[in-house]
Amino acid sequence: MKDFFANIWTKRVFSVIAALYTVCVCFMCYYSIYYNITVESPVSVCLIVSGVSLIALVLMLYTRKQILTRIGSFIILPAMLPVVLMYFDHKEILIPVILMGVVILLLSGAGEGAKTAVGTVILLLYIFGALGYFLFSTFFVTAAKQNVVESGVSPSGIYRYRVVNTEDSSNGSTAVYVEPNYADKKYPFVTFTLKNMERVALLERPMCEEISVEWSTQNRQDITNELNAVSDKISVHVSADEMLGLGYTFDNTLEISDVNVYDLLAIGKTAKDVDPIKLDDLDENQLAHFGIARDGAGRYSIISPSNDVLVSADKNSGETVYFSDLDKDGFDAFANMKTDQWGNPNYKVSAENTVMLNTLSDAQLEKLGISDSGDVMRFNGKVCFRFYVAELEDYYDVDSRKLSLDLLNG
Repeated sequence: MKDFFANIWTKRVFSVIAALYTVCVCFMCYYSIYYNITVESPVSVCLIVSGVSLIALVLMLYTRKQILTRIGSFIILPAMLPVVLMYFDHKEILIPVILMGVVILLLSGAGEGAKTAVGTVILLLYIFGALGYFLFSTFFVTAAKQNVVESGVSPSGIYRYRVVNTEDSSNGSTAVYVEPNYADKKYPFVTFTLKNMERVALLERPMCEEISVEWSTQNRQDITNELNAVSDKISVHVSADEMLGLGYTFDNTLEISDVNVYDLLAIGKTAKDVDPIKLDDLDENQLAHFGIARDGAGRYSIISPSNDVLVSADKNSGETVYFSDLDKDGFDAFANMKTDQWGNPNYKVSAENTVMLNTLSDAQLEKLGISDSGDVMRFNGKVCFRFYVAELEDYYDVDSRKLSLDLLNG
C-alpha cells in the first residue's frame, strides 16, 4: 500500500481528481456573477461543502508537489473573491472554501517566494475588490424601502411576477416586474436565479392603493390586430439572419438618417421628417441627390466614391462600389463625403434590421418565434405585459451573458 501511494502516477491521478475542486470553485465564481443564490437548508449545505472541502484538502496536500495542484492552490482564493462579495451573507458556503484555500496555499509545494508573492497579490485583490464594491453599493445603489405586495406565476408557468411598492420622497411608486420562470438552476438545498432578467412591465406614481392583477391567454393574431390598431408605425427589430428568413436582402435594410434639413427639402420632404428613410422608398432622382444609384437587381452603389471609400471596399478607381462591400469604416467614409461647414455629415446610410409590424403576416411572425398563444397580464384593468412582445423583442435571452455593473445589484 505504501508503494501504491508513493507511486508518481498515483499522485498524478489524484492531483487530477483534486483539480475538480478548483473547477467547482471557478463554477461558483461564474454563478456568483450571473446568478443570485437561495439556500433552503444552510446546515445541510455547510456540512456538504465542509466535507467536500476536507476531502479536497487531503488530496491536495497529498499531491502538493504536483504542478496541477500548485496551480489550483493559486486559483482558489482569487476565484472566491466574487463569491465573497456577491454571496457575503452565506457564510455556510464561504467559510469552508476560504479556510481550505488559505491552508492549501500555505502548505502547497511551491517555493516560499512564490507563495509570498501570490499571497500578497491575493490580499490586495480582496482589499481593493471589497473597497470598490462597498463604494459602488454605497454611492451608486439607491436605497429605498420596498415591499412586495403580491407575487405569482402566469397560467402557463412560463413567467412569474411580483408587484412592488416603493416608499420614497415622491409619494412612492408601484412597479410590476416580470421574469422567466424557467431560468433557475436547481440543486439539492440550493437554487440559483439568473440576475437581471426582470423587466419592468409597469411603473405607476404615486403608489397604488388598490392592486388587481389578472392573467389571460390570447392568440398571436388577436394581439397583432390590437397592436396595429394602436399604431401603424410599430417597428420590429430582428437579426440579420431573420431578415433573410423573411425574404429581405441586405440592400432592403439600408436606410438614410440624420439628414440635413436642406437635403430633406431638396427631395421633397419637410423639416418635420426626422425619421430614417428606407432607400427602397426613394426614387432614382432622390437617390441621385445623395450620390446613390440602384441597379436592376435592387442593389445600391455609390455614384462617385471617395478614395477612403475605395480603400475600405478594396476597390480600384472606376469599379462599382456597392454598400454591401463596405464595413463600418466604409459607411463612415461615405458619410464624410458630404459634410457641412463644421465637418458634420449631411446624412448617414446604415443597415438597420427593422421591419414594420403591419407588413408581417401571421406566418412570418411564427418564423420569428412568436408562439400561437400565450400569457397576457392586466394590472388594474390595463394591459402591461404580453408574451407576444416579450418573444418578439427577445426580452428573456437566458443564454446571453453580458458583464455589466447592474450585476452588482443582485
